[in-house]
Amino acid sequence: MTTHNLLIELFVEELPPKVLQKLGDAFSSVLFEQLTAQGLTAANSVVTAYASPRRLAAHITAVVAQADDKSVQQKLMPVSVGLDASGNATPALLRKLQALGAGPEVVAQLKRAPDGKAEALFYDSIVKGASLVDGLQKALNESIAKLPIPKVMSYQLHTDCGIDNFLPGWTSVNFVRPAHSLVALHGSTVVPVKALGLTASNSTQGHRFEAKVSPVVLANADAYADTLAKDGAVIASFTERRAEIARQLEAAAAKAGGGENSKLNGTLRPIEDAALLDEVTALVERPNVLICEFEKQFLDVPQECLILTMKANQKYFPLLDTTGKLTHQFLVVSNITPDDASAVIGGNERVVRPRLADAKFFFDQDRKKTLASRVDGLAKVVYHNKLGTQGERTDRVRAIAKGLAKLLPQGKDADFIQAVDAAAQLAKTDLLTDMVGEFPELQGIMGGYYARHDGLSDDVAQAIEDHYKPRFAGDELPRNTVGVVVALADKLETLLGMFGIGNLPTGDKDPFALRRHALGVVRMLRETNLDVGLDALISQAIPAFGDKITDPSAALTSFIYDRLAGGLREQGYTSQEVEAVLALRPQRLSDVAQRLTAVRAFAALPESPALAAANKRIGNILKKANEVDAHVNPALFTEDAEKGLYEAMQKLLPESESQLNAGDYTASLQTLAALRSPVDAFFDDVMVNADEMDLRLNRQGLLKCLHLAMNRVADLSCLAS
Repeated sequence: MTTHNLLIELFVEELPPKVLQKLGDAFSSVLFEQLTAQGLTAANSVVTAYASPRRLAAHITAVVAQADDKSVQQKLMPVSVGLDASGNATPALLRKLQALGAGPEVVAQLKRAPDGKAEALFYDSIVKGASLVDGLQKALNESIAKLPIPKVMSYQLHTDCGIDNFLPGWTSVNFVRPAHSLVALHGSTVVPVKALGLTASNSTQGHRFEAKVSPVVLANADAYADTLAKDGAVIASFTERRAEIARQLEAAAAKAGGGENSKLNGTLRPIEDAALLDEVTALVERPNVLICEFEKQFLDVPQECLILTMKANQKYFPLLDTTGKLTHQFLVVSNITPDDASAVIGGNERVVRPRLADAKFFFDQDRKKTLASRVDGLAKVVYHNKLGTQGERTDRVRAIAKGLAKLLPQGKDADFIQAVDAAAQLAKTDLLTDMVGEFPELQGIMGGYYARHDGLSDDVAQAIEDHYKPRFAGDELPRNTVGVVVALADKLETLLGMFGIGNLPTGDKDPFALRRHALGVVRMLRETNLDVGLDALISQAIPAFGDKITDPSAALTSFIYDRLAGGLREQGYTSQEVEAVLALRPQRLSDVAQRLTAVRAFAALPESPALAAANKRIGNILKKANEVDAHVNPALFTEDAEKGLYEAMQKLLPESESQLNAGDYTASLQTLAALRSPVDAFFDDVMVNADEMDLRLNRQGLLKCLHLAMNRVADLSCLAS
């Protein structure tokens, strides 16, 4: 059957930039899925998505004008219901056939086949394949209905309606933005479909200002991208437009670096921000990157402030030098390409200047007050109606931080404790500054700057700056131990407080980012090698809340281990390996990786399956025996196999214990692998639950000793298949 390529485009007013790519992908994928479901595409059909600020489009290869007819078998009803005792059709069967468009003449053609315990009647028919007009209309309706639109707007189409088409009328339409034209081309033929009050044609609009012609007429589906680029001055592909912007940014950065001083040639780079690049790609149809600059005096302001205001408010790309330091130049992605760009450059430089001046004003004003002078003001800021103010929260963080600090080897150092307390007390004070009030994203960062201005030590300043870290997956950890302690205290305070009042995450809802906080706790405990157990960490923190919360230790501990387990599986460890290690609830999370390595090495040994199965069997025996004392009397041995196991344990367990205490978990488990033969012999030749009570208890005690020794690194029974 002959196929042609298909092109569908919705031309609309400016779409929301932060969701443009998602809208384009959803529009094309649903359209393709619906056409495929109706048999209108081929096995080798390919869909290409297009999305620009004013259009959503999809190009699909190898689309047929008419789908093949299909043979369909439909179950009608049980034979006992459809046929009477003489084999004639019942009224119920005739009504069913009539509903399907068939008459009594097909009764003889019905098939009988088993259907469970009974026999049923089946009707074979040919269903005519969908035409492209009908199939595309259905697919287009579906793709529009399923667009992930963040917020729908309603607008009205002016139509001729009313009595004798004389009175004007209005039709209300709901869509993300008002739509102005629809293109539907199958090869060079217009497919007469409708959507959002529009009828398909072969013409669209190009760039708002720079299109060569209006409208832009498309010769065929395959000419879409090239014609828009040539006649419409539009790069329709989101991916191609993004790549072009990235290329121009790099070229402009190299050019800017050679402006005043040729020694700088090629050394400047635009700031890396994938989200900003995506957003700018969704704002322009024909990108043109221009070099702008601002007065160097603004560089006295912390560069985080300047970078944030340029990115967030103006969508500019700041230029950094090779050390990552901000320069006074920045890049603008314009949507127009005039012969003389000086007016565009001058306009953007004028726009950014007040923003930078505001940042400088905030910075200068904030430094007139010390962080310490702002502490009392935290008592006026509500944190949570059940947990009090930011002042109360700060008191809890201080108590938790000091308690944690005293658990560490440095806890005997008065200067260390004082630094921890100072950082914890001042960590939230920058929330009261003008700069953070304007740019909440800078909390912590500005606190670090103001702490240095106040003459505080680098340890305290870095801890204030870092106490929110890690903010996201892959973020760096606090740079010093004071910062780690304060960051742990801050995250624990949030977790304990929210769990203690019942504000737990549910499904995909986590308004207080408790999952992220728990992952931060896990990362710091794993990667900083703090010599403190998880239970001790949580238990020392609870008293800071007084009677404001119900003790959530058990739920919070499980929550943290669940986050740890998920992270380990993402790192490539198997569910069995993770379950084996975390079943013991190891207190020092810093040695979890070593335990996993040991378990993986043990699982590769030929003795592993038998020992894992034996360990599981021992666990079941001990569970049924209730409380078993780990005590053995060799004088009660009556079988050679139990003597042999005991002697092997006497030889191997001390060696395994020594290796475990030295931190060599892999060697410890591999030493235990030598127990396979005596363990197998024991279960082959010895009746554990002997009739004589003293023999039974002694054998159970022997197994208890073995079970305890085998499960010091991990619960090996989890490795049993």
